[in-house]
Amino acid sequence: MTHRHGRLKERTTAMILAGSLGVVGLAAVAVPSSAAPGAAHARSADTASTNVVANPGFEDGVVAPWVIRNGGDLELSDDAYSGASSVLVTERQTTQSGPWQDLTGKVEAGGSYAVSAKVRYDTGPATKQFFVTAFTGGSSYTNIATGTLNRGEWGTLEGTWLLPAGTTPAEAHVFVETPWVPDPAADPAQHLMDFRVDDVSVTLTSPGGGGFDAVGKVPGNTNPLVSHAFGADPYAFAHDGRVYVYTTNDTQEWAPDENNISTPNTYGKINQINVISSADLVNWTDHGPIQVAGPTGAATWANNSWAPAFASKTIAGKEKFFLYFANNAASVGVLEADSPLGPWTDPLGKPLISPETPGAASNGNWLFDPAVVVDDSGQGYLYFGGGEGNPPETPNNPRTTRWIKLGDDMVSTVGTAQVVDAPRMFEASHVFEREGKYYYSYSTNFSSVAPSPGYPANGVIAYMMADSPEGPWTPEQFEGTVLDGMYQEFGVGGNNHQSFFELDGTYYMAYHAQTLNLALVGGDASKVRGFRSTHINEVTFQPDGTMNKVDADYVGVSQIAPLDPYSIIEAETIGYQKGITTALLTSPTSTPALKLTDIDSGDWVALAGVDFGQDGATEFGTTIAPLAGGRVEVRLDSPDTSTSENLVGTIDVPAGDGTWTDLATTIDRTTGVHDVYLTFAGDQEGDLFDVDTWRFGVAGAEVEPVDLAVVARTQCVAGRANLTVRAVNGEDVAVSVALTTPFGTKTFASVAPGKSASQSFNSRAAAVPAGTATVVGTIGTGAGARSTTFDVEYPATTCG
Repeated sequence: MTHRHGRLKERTTAMILAGSLGVVGLAAVAVPSSAAPGAAHARSADTASTNVVANPGFEDGVVAPWVIRNGGDLELSDDAYSGASSVLVTERQTTQSGPWQDLTGKVEAGGSYAVSAKVRYDTGPATKQFFVTAFTGGSSYTNIATGTLNRGEWGTLEGTWLLPAGTTPAEAHVFVETPWVPDPAADPAQHLMDFRVDDVSVTLTSPGGGGFDAVGKVPGNTNPLVSHAFGADPYAFAHDGRVYVYTTNDTQEWAPDENNISTPNTYGKINQINVISSADLVNWTDHGPIQVAGPTGAATWANNSWAPAFASKTIAGKEKFFLYFANNAASVGVLEADSPLGPWTDPLGKPLISPETPGAASNGNWLFDPAVVVDDSGQGYLYFGGGEGNPPETPNNPRTTRWIKLGDDMVSTVGTAQVVDAPRMFEASHVFEREGKYYYSYSTNFSSVAPSPGYPANGVIAYMMADSPEGPWTPEQFEGTVLDGMYQEFGVGGNNHQSFFELDGTYYMAYHAQTLNLALVGGDASKVRGFRSTHINEVTFQPDGTMNKVDADYVGVSQIAPLDPYSIIEAETIGYQKGITTALLTSPTSTPALKLTDIDSGDWVALAGVDFGQDGATEFGTTIAPLAGGRVEVRLDSPDTSTSENLVGTIDVPAGDGTWTDLATTIDRTTGVHDVYLTFAGDQEGDLFDVDTWRFGVAGAEVEPVDLAVVARTQCVAGRANLTVRAVNGEDVAVSVALTTPFGTKTFASVAPGKSASQSFNSRAAAVPAGTATVVGTIGTGAGARSTTFDVEYPATTCG
């Protein structure tokens, strides 16, 4: 085992809140974004339909420019899907051994590409999954096309490649591979078979452009929660004064044309769960996607991740967090972590709920849509299932959902699953407890069979009540409808999925509707394609505990707390926005760090209800990565750029190469509570800059550096490179410590004097390049807080 220690560089700035969470030199993996109306660059139809792959059908008489990746041989074969030739891959040494082509400079930022290839294999298992994978530098690998093929037959790999908006990748390659396994040589017939490839295509279908417009969330309204991405099947989890909302990442299916009309959402490509959080229910921090399923996900056995559920439990004195998900309708999986944001691991390596689970499957029910509750004794319960079922079940009483006890570890089950007999059940189980009563809510079906007397209508959220998480859940416990169908509420239909949570003594309901999709197509419901967005509205109760029907609307809820401008504000914290999106700075399987990106002249982002206090702020700063360059304008209560009356300060950002830097400026003294609009302007075309953090303070204040001793080291563990970052508190008071690396982030809310904050980050790679980890130490909160940022370098490391 080798240990390598890095070099430390400390940064301080003369502000009350100094420093930043800026990350230097990281390869970004972007959340897929899409063009807003009118944002696409002009280009000819011929350009938009050109295959950027050279020698795609191997008809040039040579293999070049294709080369073999990671060991093996390529040779031309006259056994082709079309034309005279294909390429034959032999002597493979790894699952990544396959034809590889450099597309650097041929693909553009923000572009959407249709990807396909023909593949055939003649030996090995009866069926085999193959991928076309994109590599864009560092440890960024994305499966952009897939297919499960039959032995001895040509089959098709297909998919969509959404490149990060912002900067065109410095390098881009595609290659064909089979799913990763740790030791393919142990069973080469299963994992290292020869195969042929023909007719590879990577074709631009939607050019890069701006992000979603602000039309989906109008300033003053709070629904939908965010307007720069979609998110469905919301599961809300309140923890330490924040609510975290986990959603199905519909954005993975978004593929709009020049009129912003997408192909339909099939859900088949979705293998990520999005996370956003808020302490005030108006400003939402985007924590990016969790790569749950697929070959690069935490649960490699799963193809999809839909409809999450979430819970925490203290086990052996330590709080653990559990993310349950649906692998399409076939099974339910679980991931675990030490924080609501990960990093996530799969404790089982297989489904938690499958057809083999006692009592789980019968009469054609679907095994999906988990819900979870932990009672006061610490006993966990999992609810799952759905569908209309097969005879003898009926649409009025399909009996397709189940509950089962969880083991003490929350990742095992105990006993046999029991039937939930919910009237006209279809999907979307959720259970919560209030004042000793348990509420089981669900989405009803769309059957043409008329509801039985007293039963709920089609496509609504209905609920039952019982005294125990075990029910009994029978039609006698049915109480009524809590939310009507979305067509009645918003003029656009579709399914629904809900969860309930309590924050600061008030109960709320999270649900989804196709409102952002509707806004992006100009309000024409005929052009909506099944892309859903999360809303939140307040829930009230009758004296007997029954719920009043929730009025779904765009207005939403009131802001429950002001935003503190004197703590570091992550730029991906968004109240309202126009034209921007977010992108990951870390692997989607690690604790996420994001940036604000795809920023063009005329775009803006707003923070709602910012309380500057009586003394106010006189300085504004940012950690920013200049590109074309431009200006960040600080405006109060309006994004109107035609006047200077709302303008309190401007930061000039010179053109640059994307290197993170700290910039600050004085602003007019700003006191009281305001909505802060950060408007972006520039004289050059293209993206102006990316942004990591904002901060406000008092100009000219002396700042004493926070006393931290910081070190970073790398080590090899099981053939993978791990990076460990450690910070020792040299102050005589507690310090909050935030660690940021290319492989994840970790925040320690309170590190006692003389104690250390330490975290090991798994790169998931055998080799890592030299890089920089960033540590921010902060003492205090609000206007009196002071912070220091430390950059610690670590060298390149190769294991094995």
